[in-house]
Amino acid sequence: MRAKEFHFPLAVEWTGGRKVLARVTGKAPVAIATPPEFHGTDPDTWSPEDFFVAAAAACLAVTFAGLAEREGLRVETLHVSGDGVASMRPDGRFGFTRLELALRIDTDVADATRAHELAEQAERTCLVAVSLDLPVETTVEVRTPLAA
Repeated sequence: MRAKEFHFPLAVEWTGGRKVLARVTGKAPVAIATPPEFHGTDPDTWSPEDFFVAAAAACLAVTFAGLAEREGLRVETLHVSGDGVASMRPDGRFGFTRLELALRIDTDVADATRAHELAEQAERTCLVAVSLDLPVETTVEVRTPLAA
């Protein structure tokens, strides 16, 4: 039996300077530029580095949301913050050395334990994070402001 295989095609076109336009069929194009840290001149435009961190943070969020929906877990708020740390790697190249993600969930007191379990499952199964060759450090905070 053949394993499932999914494709995510896109195209990137240079638009001048240090800026490109990414296109996915059927979706709005996205401008991407070199960040100011690497001599970019458009600090208001998302950088490849922003998208790298956003991909892992968003993947964690939507993976948790899907698991919670399937389980019928009541979630009032869901927030993920991320920080990608780039520095000299052990192999002598400059690149991302770790990602730090913080997942915060507001739910019912009765669902707090299950929310923690689903957060751990989301961390283990997020497609983006498990595909990376660097540590992804995730902290989880479950708050219970909702009445059960």
